[in-house]
Order: sequence, then C-alpha cells, then structure tokens
Amino acid sequence: MNEQPSAADLKGKTGLTRLWNALGYSKKGIAAAWKHEAAFRQEMLLLLAGVPLGLWLGRNGVERALLLGSLILVPVVELLNSAVEAVVDKTSPEYHELAGRAKDLGSAAVLFALVFMAVVWACVLWP
Repeated sequence: MNEQPSAADLKGKTGLTRLWNALGYSKKGIAAAWKHEAAFRQEMLLLLAGVPLGLWLGRNGVERALLLGSLILVPVVELLNSAVEAVVDKTSPEYHELAGRAKDLGSAAVLFALVFMAVVWACVLWP
C-alpha cells in the first residue's frame, strides 16, 4: 500500500533529503495542477509562448527580467489559488459564506497578477 508519511516524519528531514522530497512534492503539485486546473494549463501555454517573446523583445536584462517575472507570477498565483480552492472544497462541500469569500479572494489575486503582467508588458514595450 502507498502510505503517506506523517507530518512528524516530514518535519525531521534535513539537508539534501528534505530538498529531494520537496522537489518530488513540487512535481506532484505541478502534475496535479496540469491535470485538474484548466486555467493553469492556459497560463502555462501563455508562459511557454511568452518566455521566448519576452527574451526577444526585452532590450536589456532588466526589461527581460520584468517581462519574464510578470509572466511567471501568473501561474504561481494560480497554484496558490488552486491550493486554497482544494482545501476549501475538502473542508466543506456545502456552500459557506467564508468558503465563497476565500475562493473569490484567490480569484481576485489571479486577476491582479494578470493585470500586473499586462501593465508590465505595456510599460516595457510601449514606445
């Protein structure tokens, strides 16, 4: 049987073992987001197209960093939003005002990341 380690087991890990385990959890999280979250897949496709474009359009290192950083921020915020939604759904499948608020706040964070990305790209690329 595939048992999950307890929280106490995980807290005792240090050094390279902890880093190796963290990498595995991150890979599982990315795979879960890709499988279950359509918005994450769309944002990753935007990232895939945007990275080469940002590297090409940025005139120096700072502009490239701004263009790419604003792109990367969007799926990061989406992952956090998806994590909040998963916990809310696990905690209570019925509607609750606070659960709805938590999901709405996560969605608003994604919107702000998208607006920030658009503003950065406009500021860097506008003549």
